[in-house]
Amino acid sequence: MERGNETLVREFIFLGFSSLAGLQRLLFVVFLPLYLFTLGTNAIIISTIVLDRALHTPMYFFLAVLSCSETCYTFVIVPKMLVDLLAQKKTISFLGCAIQMFTFLFLGCSHSFLLAAMGYDRYVAICNPLRYTELMGPRVCVGLVAAACACGFTVAQIVTSLVFHLPFRSSNQLHHFFCDIAPVLKVASHHSRLSQLVIFMIGVFVLVIPLLLILISYIRIILAVLKIPSSTGRYKAFSTCASHLIVVTVHYGCASFIYLRPKSNYSSSQDTLISVSYTILTPLFNPMIYSLRNQEFKSALRRVMIQTSYPLN
Repeated sequence: MERGNETLVREFIFLGFSSLAGLQRLLFVVFLPLYLFTLGTNAIIISTIVLDRALHTPMYFFLAVLSCSETCYTFVIVPKMLVDLLAQKKTISFLGCAIQMFTFLFLGCSHSFLLAAMGYDRYVAICNPLRYTELMGPRVCVGLVAAACACGFTVAQIVTSLVFHLPFRSSNQLHHFFCDIAPVLKVASHHSRLSQLVIFMIGVFVLVIPLLLILISYIRIILAVLKIPSSTGRYKAFSTCASHLIVVTVHYGCASFIYLRPKSNYSSSQDTLISVSYTILTPLFNPMIYSLRNQEFKSALRRVMIQTSYPLN
């Protein structure tokens, strides 16, 4: 389709690893086992939580949802990236790009609000242990997950609509390995400051508000833990939050660097490097941080393995 001498874009070309043309097969060999390991560990976490009744608690419910979310998130981006590392033509259709952006925004934004829900769960467990079962009942947990997903869906719908209603006639080359917001906006023929401002404010809503809620939860947790007389009790309370804090730091650190910067500071090479970390490395480490270092989870995993290997007749 043409207007004057301009051709409307029907597909995009990924140039994310073009500067590493000689190393793309090596990157495929490195990334594929990491991706398969991530899928395997998340599958182990989800199945163990489902099969072992001792883990049917709010904390592990949120962990199962988080693992499922991360599995879907990487599935949206990594398989296409792996195929492109071996392909000569690294393209995606206009509609496919829009679907990819919507899906990863939906899952990524839901992830942010889910981490806030997990912070609230830790706050209730430590500050109100006697009412924990009442305050974090099944309906509350499901409601928090549903609210996180609703926020993610709404944000993804608004941002994707704003981006893909722009005209794309000048270039179709994305200096990235998936359809992220900044690279796609960069190749749009023109975009208003209003659309940029709306997208930036949505980024603030998705990142800053959940982070503030997490900080409030942990300030109250710290105040409550400092009142515990024994050092063993304080250590045990803090250790239940350490994994969550590490994941929060990595998630919000990477996301804030990419989505809360001024447009003038945009760097495709930096964004590609950071994006590799949160699409491949962060989902790889999160299961190990949350579960595989957790003694309660490891005990449950052993029970599940025994039950699976030696089922009762």
